[in-house]
Amino acid sequence: MKIWVDADACPVVIKEILFKAAERTKIQLTLVANRPVRIPRSQYITFIQVASGADVADNEIVKRLTVGDLVITADIPLAAAVIEQNGHALDPRGELYTVDNIKSRLSMRDFMDSLRAGGIDTGGPPPLNKSDRQSFANQLDTFITRYAKKK
Repeated sequence: MKIWVDADACPVVIKEILFKAAERTKIQLTLVANRPVRIPRSQYITFIQVASGADVADNEIVKRLTVGDLVITADIPLAAAVIEQNGHALDPRGELYTVDNIKSRLSMRDFMDSLRAGGIDTGGPPPLNKSDRQSFANQLDTFITRYAKKK
């Protein structure tokens, strides 16, 4: 299993949790973005810079994904593509996307997009808080522990 990060929009505090987890568990972590991202020196952490453009980083992740890999993303369409390829997707706030919940998340996303297209200000997500960071760390740890048992 590898962990892939949709790094363009991933909060720094989440990246730091992932860096520590990669070192602790010796799981390969790859960040993908269309702009440079600072990463620590590590044999377990790499970075791939892609061309700028809509969904270029997402497409690169999906192209390189193998069955069972984990992708960290808040991008619902990317999460859906990952699940479709038998991967796993985890939101930076700690929500694990699944076959059971991804369709409803896509529907809500599309609904909110249609509202915004109609000129309605839907606002954005609230800032990441301590509870979100803890939820992410716990969900990541649970996922990695489950993966380690399958080794």
